[in-house]
Amino acid sequence: MQRLLDRMLQGAIMGLFLVMLGLPKNIIADELNCACENAECERSVCSGSLCYASKHRENKEMIKRKGCLKQQNELCRGSVTAMTGIICCSTNMCNSHLDIQLLGEGTPPEESPSLKNLLLMILVPLVAFVILAILLGLFAWKVVHSRQKQMPFGSGELGDLDFMMKTSMAGDSTLEDLLNDDCTTGSGSGLPFLVQRTVARQISLVECVGKGRYGEVWRGMWHGENVAVKIFSSRDELSWVRETEIYNTVLLRHDNILGFIASDMTSRNSSTQLWLITHYHEHGSLYDYLQAKVLDVETCLRLATSIICGLVHLHVEIFGTQGKPAIAHRDLKSRNILVKNNKQCCIADLGLAVMHSQINDCLDIGNNPRVGTKRYMAPEVLDEQIRMDCFESFKRTDIWAYGLVLWEIARRTVVNGIVEDYKPPFFDMVPIDPSFEEMKKVVCVDQQTPTIPNRLFSDPTLSALAKIMKECWFQTPSARLTALRIKKTLKKLSNSFDIPKYSS
Repeated sequence: MQRLLDRMLQGAIMGLFLVMLGLPKNIIADELNCACENAECERSVCSGSLCYASKHRENKEMIKRKGCLKQQNELCRGSVTAMTGIICCSTNMCNSHLDIQLLGEGTPPEESPSLKNLLLMILVPLVAFVILAILLGLFAWKVVHSRQKQMPFGSGELGDLDFMMKTSMAGDSTLEDLLNDDCTTGSGSGLPFLVQRTVARQISLVECVGKGRYGEVWRGMWHGENVAVKIFSSRDELSWVRETEIYNTVLLRHDNILGFIASDMTSRNSSTQLWLITHYHEHGSLYDYLQAKVLDVETCLRLATSIICGLVHLHVEIFGTQGKPAIAHRDLKSRNILVKNNKQCCIADLGLAVMHSQINDCLDIGNNPRVGTKRYMAPEVLDEQIRMDCFESFKRTDIWAYGLVLWEIARRTVVNGIVEDYKPPFFDMVPIDPSFEEMKKVVCVDQQTPTIPNRLFSDPTLSALAKIMKECWFQTPSARLTALRIKKTLKKLSNSFDIPKYSS
């Protein structure tokens, strides 16, 4: 009896001790301890005959619960469905890691291929194929273009391609058809390179019409039409490169700029020749024309106005996709100006030209070491004070040279039956082929300018031209007239000749 009382006392003490520790009292019985995670749980552990874990969907939300069952439950025998599920187990804390996967949970419903997916399956490979074809085409063009630069024009595989293109691109067309046709470069300056070479190889040289330090100028025939062929000497290759570059990259089609047709590096008589093919003008250069012809006032003004119109077109920058940079000639003289049949002039020889674009403030001087003609050099060039980084400086040297050309024209104009023989500027101050130092002394040190004949002042038009000459020859470059100002003045003078014609 005493032993029974002792055991009961020990049990009571142990139960009290467990309660004080916060553990459920039925841990000492044969019940299970289970994880408890639901709204009814007071602690994270409960006790019962079975442990369970459940899951069910409620308003698109997944509700999970864990806890104890006091006795065997029929729910434990049910199956897991798409909406509910319960799992029971019978060991201590066996439900702590139980998780239920409802039917279809985590597996997206299978969809039939949509129209959008079908289009993607077709278009993606097609676009990839087109891009690949474009890249291969660009690569092939680059290879052909690099070969074209490496071999002389008119030889090798590209030369054979030229012959294939002759009938289709140059066969029975005239030069005007070619230059006005859609096959031009779009710059308004000339033909595509392959067509240029085709034209060049069909030209036969007829007669030499001029020679100079640069080489020769020939009259050639192309399908019954006259063309001018300027053949550069090998030492002047950079001038040919520069002139070709300018004509092929900018908008230079203008009545008063020599019309460009083609450029070609060809092999003839076992030597390489550099050709520049342009429109042909039978009167030749203004230098030749003035020696052979005596002018009246109207023709004098017509020549002078057309030259300044060409110079304005060079000097002005044209903006837009079909635009052009501003260009300074740097070697303007009567030998580089041609006379057309309509008694207008066009400016030629752009081998020393300088280009400038305001968009990126880029000044392109080129790589030509050649200098201009000493007789026509402005003071700032002769004393080497010109600002080589300023485009306006080059334009002002063109104006100085234009004043000298104007002086040459005016001397050959008849006034009251009097006219002078042709002479170059400063003919009475320097030798025929003056040195740099001789020109520097006359122009910079002595500050001399050509003598204007007094007879010019007896005619109002020639008197106005004499005034323009003087304003082109200021020692200070910024004080000289601009090409546009000269053009406007000469246009007003030209209008005075048009009025009597219309009234009559």
